[in-house]
Amino acid sequence: MITTNATIIKKLIALFLIIASLVLAKAFLISLSIGGILAMLFLPLCNWLIGKRVPKGLAVFICIVVLVVIIATFATVVGFKLAEIISDVTLVKERLLASFVDVQLYIFKHLGVSISQQSQILQQEQPSIAGIVQAVFSSVSGLLANVSLVLIYCMFLLYYKGHIKQFIIMLVGKSEQAATTELLQSITNVSQQYIVGLFKMIVCLWVMYGIGFSVLGVKNAIFFAILCGALEIVPYVGNLTGSLLTLLVAAIHGASSPVLFGIAAVYGSVQLFQGWVLEPLILGAQVKINALFTIIALVVGELLWGIAGIVLAIPLTAMLKIICDHITVLKPYGFLMGETVVHTRKSA
Repeated sequence: MITTNATIIKKLIALFLIIASLVLAKAFLISLSIGGILAMLFLPLCNWLIGKRVPKGLAVFICIVVLVVIIATFATVVGFKLAEIISDVTLVKERLLASFVDVQLYIFKHLGVSISQQSQILQQEQPSIAGIVQAVFSSVSGLLANVSLVLIYCMFLLYYKGHIKQFIIMLVGKSEQAATTELLQSITNVSQQYIVGLFKMIVCLWVMYGIGFSVLGVKNAIFFAILCGALEIVPYVGNLTGSLLTLLVAAIHGASSPVLFGIAAVYGSVQLFQGWVLEPLILGAQVKINALFTIIALVVGELLWGIAGIVLAIPLTAMLKIICDHITVLKPYGFLMGETVVHTRKSA
């Protein structure tokens, strides 16, 4: 009994230390995790180039250049579409102003605060232009620094992948090195399959949302298709948020009821097709996480790392499940995170 209690206490202490480390080192771990996921995404291209007798350093450099081009292209497309939306800001201002006036009148009638008093309060609470400029500059510079750091991590993880693998093998005894090598290869293959599959699924969602929104005549259809598809990295919440934003902007621009209903229908149809066709075909059941642990992963990710934790929660949880599935003592945890497999009795 005493031994059991001591074991439980040790496990709780270890869990506490892991959580504390994740919180304290989040600035380092977030960039490293994103860099690791991107490195895994580009690992097939890097290995293919090396197989074509391209020097390893040059192969890694080509992968980073391709990654930068993809990021720049994505940012350019989104930037142009945002510019189109902002160019139509007059209509949005008129509608927001009308709503703001209604709110002011409601406050005056029910709370007795005059319009002039409300204006004075807003002026006192309004941040200065200098403060806004400073905050924007700080955010942009911080974003550029983080992106640069992610690219550096991605580059060196690709370059030293063999070195890191050898280090892990050296940690175990000689009798277990062959099994460890096989285990690492299996984990790498399945994790890579998941990351590449997730990217393929997002591209498919871009195409489906783009076709659906374009047929409906939604303004800036490509932008909202890209938004809804990219937000797939946050299951359930991401696609729903993108579709709600599409509905909101379409309603502000005066879209008719059939168009708004069509946007909701496109969302529902894409979700059904994704759940029943894309996920089993592209991702497979081996890395699928059940709904309960999906929500738990999102909540824990937000508590530990904020918005970045929400984005990274599902890929990291999927890779954790893969590791659990390939290590005997951890298989029950992998089973717990996965989907329930329904066994049907075959007829004789």
